[in-house]
Amino acid sequence: MLSPGCQALTYRYRYATLIFVLEFIHLTWAQELLPNADTGSITENYNIAPLCSELLIGQFKCNESAVDPWTQSAIGCSINGTVSVVCSTSPGLSCVDPLTGNSTWEFNTTTSCRYTNGYSYEVTLILSVFLGFLGVDRFYLGYPAIGLLKLSTMGFLLLGSLIDIVLIATQTVTPADGSNYIIDFYGNIMQKLTRNNETYVQPPQ
Repeated sequence: MLSPGCQALTYRYRYATLIFVLEFIHLTWAQELLPNADTGSITENYNIAPLCSELLIGQFKCNESAVDPWTQSAIGCSINGTVSVVCSTSPGLSCVDPLTGNSTWEFNTTTSCRYTNGYSYEVTLILSVFLGFLGVDRFYLGYPAIGLLKLSTMGFLLLGSLIDIVLIATQTVTPADGSNYIIDFYGNIMQKLTRNNETYVQPPQ
């Protein structure tokens, strides 16, 4: 039978061994979950919220931009055709702001808009109908070379004027600077439909 002193020493040894094993298991588990722990940047990987830029359609809703009554475009629409809007996630869902790294329910993103630069659709169409044979419509849109040709040939013997009326009426010919016509925001606007990887296609019923 061991003496009380030996028994106490044995218990301490067993306790120290148990602590060592538990600490080893904890470190092994932490290295598997945190592969960057050996670099000194210890981060807890408990945040499973997606980035705000990776949210899918239906997981967030963006506020509509205010419309400028003079340009009939979104206020703040840039020359590259984008505008910043405030979006909010769906109820019960949050996302991580890539700029701050914090979880949030509101974030800013960019959406497409119609950039205008002072060219009125109605004015252009009127000029093309009544003064198109003089090339005034082309001068107005920023095509001086074609305007001079129409002026010197009476609108290509009126045939070119008729073609321009159709092209302008269908909004095929647009201002030379790449901007859009000033048309009522909810008016008859011709838009080119394109499809890319972000296009949502409704599955067949």
